[in-house]
Amino acid sequence: MSVQNVRGRHFFPLDHRLRLRQDQWSEGVARVGTRQGLQARSFKLAAEAFSDAVGSRMSTDSIRRITEGWGCAVVAQREVDVAGLYALNAADEKPVELVDSIGQQANLSTDGGMMQVRGEGWKEVKLVTVSAVRPKTERERGPLPDGRRHAPWEPQMTLERHSYQAALCNADTMETYQYLEGCRRGVPDCHKASAVSDAADWIQRITASNFPNVTQIVDWFHAAERLWKVGKACFGELTERESWVQKRLDHLWIGRVDKVVAALIPLDLAQRTDDDDLRQSTGYFQRQADRMRYHQYRVAGFPIGSGTVESGVNIVVHHRLKRQGRGWTRENGQAMLAALSELHSGRFQWAWNRTKSPT
Repeated sequence: MSVQNVRGRHFFPLDHRLRLRQDQWSEGVARVGTRQGLQARSFKLAAEAFSDAVGSRMSTDSIRRITEGWGCAVVAQREVDVAGLYALNAADEKPVELVDSIGQQANLSTDGGMMQVRGEGWKEVKLVTVSAVRPKTERERGPLPDGRRHAPWEPQMTLERHSYQAALCNADTMETYQYLEGCRRGVPDCHKASAVSDAADWIQRITASNFPNVTQIVDWFHAAERLWKVGKACFGELTERESWVQKRLDHLWIGRVDKVVAALIPLDLAQRTDDDDLRQSTGYFQRQADRMRYHQYRVAGFPIGSGTVESGVNIVVHHRLKRQGRGWTRENGQAMLAALSELHSGRFQWAWNRTKSPT
């Protein structure tokens, strides 16, 4: 039986745990089977890998049942955690259990990916990646993937120790999951924190609501990609196109968004392309100027790329769940997303202990 949390959504009480059929599988066997069910590309391959690893057989249906069953328990526990987090009144009470607390500097990146839901078609999965940030060593330093280089005096940052929350949900629900994951990693207590993502309004809104002191940054590569698309739409000659784009990127790199806007206005994009998103590029750079101070971010030691969340979408969502065929039911897809989030956050054993049936 479920109850409602403060957001009007339903969650299950703490005794809603993964329950194993004691006549078939021990906890240890089920744990191994669940890991295989999450890591393999299919439950069939997971059953084969289980047999190789353990030396005994578990059917494809059993692997599926145990894996998705545990995922449902993770979903239920996440809702309990969210409800408890928003119900806190005591200022000195820790909101959630810290797991791999980041400490000094953190970054949040939020994005979406696609998976097929049975009877609904392709639907967006929303995902947040929370990472620790540190300066690169001299050996690690180098150009960005697009060839841009930091000045010698600018610290070049790297992101590591990633954790994830992924779900088939709307922006308001992802807001609660983003807040949960940020608190779980200790983001509010970090000395410095950033949020590098694309310029989607919903991402900016929920991040500002959850962590108002975090520095929000538009991912450099998204901004650069838009300029390349504008160049392709407006300049047929390759040399002319590259020259125009590189000048705009040079301006963007030093924070002169005003010069980028000034170069876009004469192009009259409304007449140049049928791409509605591209036609709004002038307004895009005008609206996002405060989040494109890339020169200041580099000097201050902030990351400017959100590749970790795009990588997270591939690791958590696409590798296991984006496949041809009928797709996943919404319930089972949600269960797999929650379970995969814990697995790839390095918290499988921790999450298993919180969701298994009491002995």
